[in-house]
Amino acid sequence: MFDNLHPVSLTPLAAAEARKIMQTKNIPEGYGLRVGVRGGHGCGGVSLIIGFDKQKESDLTYEAEGIKIFVDKKHTMYLIGKAVDFYEGADARGFIFVEQEAIDRGGWHK
Repeated sequence: MFDNLHPVSLTPLAAAEARKIMQTKNIPEGYGLRVGVRGGHGCGGVSLIIGFDKQKESDLTYEAEGIKIFVDKKHTMYLIGKAVDFYEGADARGFIFVEQEAIDRGGWHK
């Protein structure tokens, strides 16, 4: 059921930043980008999370832009249609989540 599912994509900018972090921060070989959710209790909804981790047995694993992606299968429904991008501005910098549809329509930077 999950074999060909890739719920989250990476923009080229996010992939480049992930590669840079993996090299400069000595992320261990075999680690990848973990994308998931936290929360979901009460009226607050869920928060999307991202970080570097090793693969777990319950993960959906695939590659996007040459980066290994790990998603806990229980989180898949919250992540379908999302893309990870990287933002760098005067006020902040970091990974952000955007709707893949906005990228596909050209409504997001490339």
